[in-house]
Amino acid sequence: MKLLKVSSKSRPNAVAGAIAGIIRSEGKLQIQTIGAGALNQTIKGIAIARGYIAPTGQELVCIPFFKDIEVNGQIKTAIVLTVELR
Repeated sequence: MKLLKVSSKSRPNAVAGAIAGIIRSEGKLQIQTIGAGALNQTIKGIAIARGYIAPTGQELVCIPFFKDIEVNGQIKTAIVLTVELR
């Protein structure tokens, strides 16, 4: 499954395009975020991508979970969203 990393500086339209492209080719993906700003950009991207996918009669579903990851030698808690078609 593809892993998309989104930061607080990511553009929501670019995130949406990546999500829609991966969903169309693979059917599901995971998005990894650290921090409120990154999660905000992710949710906006998912909402925009939903608009791209909805005309096909399919719906996006998000399943969030926490994951501890190592960044520059430090352990941080990330929110990972599994996005798939329903």
